[in-house]
Amino acid sequence: MSLISATVLLFLVLDPFGNLPFFLVVLKDVPEKRKGRIIVREMLIALGILVIFLFGGQYLLTILQVSEPSLSIAGGIILFLIAIRMIFGGYEQAFAGDQREAEPFIVPLAVPAIAGPSAMATIMLLMAREPARWAEWLIALLVAWFITGVMILASYKLHRLLGHQVILALERLMGMLLTTVAVEMFVKGIQRLFLPG
Repeated sequence: MSLISATVLLFLVLDPFGNLPFFLVVLKDVPEKRKGRIIVREMLIALGILVIFLFGGQYLLTILQVSEPSLSIAGGIILFLIAIRMIFGGYEQAFAGDQREAEPFIVPLAVPAIAGPSAMATIMLLMAREPARWAEWLIALLVAWFITGVMILASYKLHRLLGHQVILALERLMGMLLTTVAVEMFVKGIQRLFLPG
């Protein structure tokens, strides 16, 4: 996988268009001047968690005795489920169903909205396949995270500019792209499981 394709994959997994309405819902009762700070804080926490999984995930897999093909299959299944939610809706409601009035901290914005199971599985899989290219995977993560963060920070302007229907259409398009990536991960995992080498 090239640096560009890894960046695109992580961008799709971080799903800024899907998270945009979710952030709007979670932060709707937060004062306007606090929203930007909260988004930046949660994005930085999410990045920290993803970087930890990028560099520490392989050790976790070793401790749990999880093979790379198994991770690929599991990652494909998780991505597929996320993609189905993106296409048919209900993604943000699944995470926002039990919101309190308190200001959100770590959950549910940093985790699982940004640093969710699919993002963690994807970066662990990239590292497990080619650990020597850790610098490329880190750059891909940083670029995808930065673009996602900028889009979420501009979410209110984007929502007003594009409208709910356009945002929904873009999310579903990203979901369609993500399904193909998920199936590819699943198939490659099966191949490596039964046809090693």
